[in-house]
Amino acid sequence: MTEMKQPQRTFLQSLEAMASEAPEEGLSLHQILDRLEERAFGAMLFILALPCAIPFLYGVPQVVSLPMMALTLQMLAGREEPWLPEKFGQRMINKAGLTRTSSFGRKWFGWLEVISHPRLTFLASKSMERLIALFLTAFCASILVPLPLTNSTPAIAVAIVAFGLMARDGLLVILGAILGSVWIGILVTGSTWIIGSLKDMVLG
Repeated sequence: MTEMKQPQRTFLQSLEAMASEAPEEGLSLHQILDRLEERAFGAMLFILALPCAIPFLYGVPQVVSLPMMALTLQMLAGREEPWLPEKFGQRMINKAGLTRTSSFGRKWFGWLEVISHPRLTFLASKSMERLIALFLTAFCASILVPLPLTNSTPAIAVAIVAFGLMARDGLLVILGAILGSVWIGILVTGSTWIIGSLKDMVLG
């Protein structure tokens, strides 16, 4: 009798299983990435972007945004495989944070699993990685801006681009890049207006 082969877990299913099995103290970023057995830049950035995308989740975005930038800078430098410095890799996310992250990923990014498929694959190719990394670095840097809700939109943009890289779906890469670029434009315009208004108040 032929043994039935178990269907392979999707990426989000693996994330959910990891959160369910994690100890109460949680897992380090190194442990998270090792358990998911995925070493691609897209996968690592997607995982790290999820907690940053959760509105009103304070502390965690600041924990993982710098490791995200470390990865995008490696892409920019043309590194073949991602690597996290020890001081970043040892940072912990507790079980509650992992559970909330995986639930958020399923609720808000489950649609990516449904619609993604290889298309416009040249946009998700190795030759385009450095250009994509420029956008991603700017998006990750904007997460650090100390204003309410400034983490969510750029993190969502990073997650969409990262999923596009995993699925070799250039259309998702474009969608994420547009979303993040519009956000950066709004942030720069708003900051310029605020600075100008304060300058007028002081000098006027």
